[in-house]
Amino acid sequence: MLLLLLSSQQLSFGIMAVILNEFETSSEGTAHSEEQDSASWEWYLERRSLVLQFLNSKLSLHHLQHHQSKVELLKKCYFYLEIEPKHVNMRDQNHVMHRTDILQLIDTYQFQRMKKVGKTQTEIQLSLLTELLEQLERGQEELSCYVETSDMITFLSLWDLIMQRLSKLSEFMETLLSLQVPGKLYVKHRLVSHADLRGTRLPNIRLSLCTKIPPIFDREESFAHKNWAKLKWFTENQEPHLEQYELHVKLLTNGRQTEVGYGRTQAVTSNTCVVQDLHPGRSYEFTIRRSHTDTLVCERWYDSITLKTKTNAVEDTDGSACAPEG
Repeated sequence: MLLLLLSSQQLSFGIMAVILNEFETSSEGTAHSEEQDSASWEWYLERRSLVLQFLNSKLSLHHLQHHQSKVELLKKCYFYLEIEPKHVNMRDQNHVMHRTDILQLIDTYQFQRMKKVGKTQTEIQLSLLTELLEQLERGQEELSCYVETSDMITFLSLWDLIMQRLSKLSEFMETLLSLQVPGKLYVKHRLVSHADLRGTRLPNIRLSLCTKIPPIFDREESFAHKNWAKLKWFTENQEPHLEQYELHVKLLTNGRQTEVGYGRTQAVTSNTCVVQDLHPGRSYEFTIRRSHTDTLVCERWYDSITLKTKTNAVEDTDGSACAPEG
């Protein structure tokens, strides 16, 4: 009986030892698991914060809209070839030095060829800008989706993919910024013949693209009276020198092109113009654009406004057919 009791006590102690051991092992495992969960959560918060910072800075909606506006304006710009130097000193037949416009020395065929190269480069540049903006917008949506909908485990499992997207989108943004500034043109062929130099040593000729924003009508300051209309347009930073524009006036006649005053184009060297000899109670379309120059490469857009003359108004006979103000 005593042996049986001792055996029972030993068995109970053994069971308790096993239970205690399992409890300790379980406690250690739970503590280790909690440490892992805590570390994973910290990694998740840190990496999620990194993505949010990128979304709130470079890929913010405000930032993308700003670049969208710049690209849309660039698409409307006039692109020109810029030549450096613009003038060179040349000797005439009597060996007298004269300041000569570089355009007078450049071969016409080669110059037209470079204008075509410049136009092609401009079209490629604008197309790339559009594609880059679309890629950035899609990337912004994709990263926002990862941040807003993914739980911790899913987010961490996708981290390598997210890092690749962050890197690629950063490259896209850098390329976008660089393409917003027109670049240089590589001159492969000689632009000036040696026969034209008369012994003058010509400096290195550099070609690049430059832009000018289009003139845009001031809708508040442009209006029509009975037989005249005043037009005003915005120019680039109130250009200090006199820039020449072409103002096209078109009478809207529902297809009757034989009507007097159907359309005419007038040169203007100002940012305002009073157009005379209009018919009362008629609608006119006015179009403003920069005058063409030898260095113009690409023109994709111009502004138009439609005004209707009044039927009962005091006529104003001041001004010529197109009289700039000021």
